[in-house]
Amino acid sequence: QGAPASSDRADLEQQLETLRQDIRRLQLEKDLLKKANELLKKELGIDQQPLTNREKTLLVDALRSTYTVTELLCELNLPRSSYFYHRARLGLADKYADVRQAMTNIFERNYRCYGYRRLHASLSDQCVNVSEKVVRRLMKQECLVVATSRRRRYGSYMGEISPAPDNVLNRDFSADAPNEKWLTDISEFQIPAGKVYLSPMIDCFDGMVVSWSIGTRPN
Repeated sequence: QGAPASSDRADLEQQLETLRQDIRRLQLEKDLLKKANELLKKELGIDQQPLTNREKTLLVDALRSTYTVTELLCELNLPRSSYFYHRARLGLADKYADVRQAMTNIFERNYRCYGYRRLHASLSDQCVNVSEKVVRRLMKQECLVVATSRRRRYGSYMGEISPAPDNVLNRDFSADAPNEKWLTDISEFQIPAGKVYLSPMIDCFDGMVVSWSIGTRPN
């Protein structure tokens, strides 16, 4: 049907170039999110603000073979001077390597229940002199987090109101032979996996357990 006019061809080429730039930018965003998940173990979503300059530097170094440094710095909103500063710092040896190992050993040896104050005191006993601020920072970097139990909230619900059962035994819990009187109740236990409820069936003759059931709900 004939070649398009020169102006139309120029517009089409400009649109094509714009689409290529958009595709490259979207691919860059995807690669940044993927690398952040692989290297830093962070799910960023659409928000990149939680990243520190050191973490952004790690992302730039991981993707600089695919994209230019200028593109990466612009996308991460990282100043060029900060990038080269942290890149030089990453090349230095970690002066806290021995402290990190000592902290991890103390933390694991004490059942992962030591906070930064106890860790600092234990390091001092081993003649390792570092400040509490350094201990807190290294604990955060090494993921040495103490597991805390959640506080039980008060609830005023006491269950459904039902008529009281008949007092059949009249509080006479003695029996002359087996299998004359059985008693049962529900006991609650707290274990690392959560709460469990035990309901034993006890014979009043000798106090032995006839049968029992266990569940995760008191029903």
